[in-house]
Amino acid sequence: MSITRSDSPTFTEPSRGLAKEPWPEGSGFEIVGYSAEIKRLRLQVRRIGPHFRTVLISGEAGTGKEQVARALHGMSHVADGPFVMCHGAVLEEAVSEHLKENADALGCLTKMAHRGTLFLHGIHEMPLQTQLSLLRLLRRHDSTQNHVQNQMDPCKLDLRMIAATSENLKILASAGRFQQELYQRFAMVEITLPPLRARRGDIPDLAKYFMSQLAPLYRSKVPTIADEAMERMLNYSWPGNVRELKAAVRSSLSRVEGDVLESHHLPPLVEDVPSSTEDGIAESARLQDVVEQHVLRVLKVCGGNKVRAAEVLGISRSTLYRMLDASASAVLQ
Repeated sequence: MSITRSDSPTFTEPSRGLAKEPWPEGSGFEIVGYSAEIKRLRLQVRRIGPHFRTVLISGEAGTGKEQVARALHGMSHVADGPFVMCHGAVLEEAVSEHLKENADALGCLTKMAHRGTLFLHGIHEMPLQTQLSLLRLLRRHDSTQNHVQNQMDPCKLDLRMIAATSENLKILASAGRFQQELYQRFAMVEITLPPLRARRGDIPDLAKYFMSQLAPLYRSKVPTIADEAMERMLNYSWPGNVRELKAAVRSSLSRVEGDVLESHHLPPLVEDVPSSTEDGIAESARLQDVVEQHVLRVLKVCGGNKVRAAEVLGISRSTLYRMLDASASAVLQ
């Protein structure tokens, strides 16, 4: 059913080196850096974590929305409780699967997350019918809370809910593609994660952190980063954000033989590829054609790896598959 349930993460105190608190240690997306955006994010997590009931986390793909959700859970008074995660795109399948057994899938999820946190990732991909089911569940939850607010009821549902999206839910709601009331309920408390290109000053610390984390998988000593290699990292826009940077560091470490990570050890970056006009695409080409050519070019640069291509493009894998299917259908017509 693509549902993950985990125990509470462990949190570390901030150090004089890389600032990591209050991120889950070992998650791969620790809070690293001293940019104004990251300092603001830490303050938001500290302020919201102990008190939230519903939160919306928005940001481009690869910015670390799941890790922010785990950080909020870890700062809450139910940090020792379960953290249950389910992707919005597959929740409808989960509901259908359980309805065959005369069960309520959303009800099962909330019970799994009792005295913990339910994290709905990719909520913008949730079908409208499933959104309605979630909205009804939230209404019932509010009604139950109001009924027992002055009573000590050990059976009432104790639940925090976090939704994450890489799309603008306000626009989707205005276009009728997302339930307006559901958006308003989650957007009462919203955390927006900055893209990596908006905090380039954190790239050196992030690269060094990922190398220290990943180097033991390939070598016993963490290499230093050559100035030319760091310059390429700083000049690249990182459309796949922190996730793409981590993947690039991992790929580079597999190529390093000495004690220095050189520029040629870095994988091909999309912006190193010739522009679309040099590839023979006319400047007056249709937008759809330009997008298709760009997607195919990125896929080629990534060696056909669709997971990495989706990260570089800053879209979900399901979106990439739909774009590739549409492109293939157009060719067959």
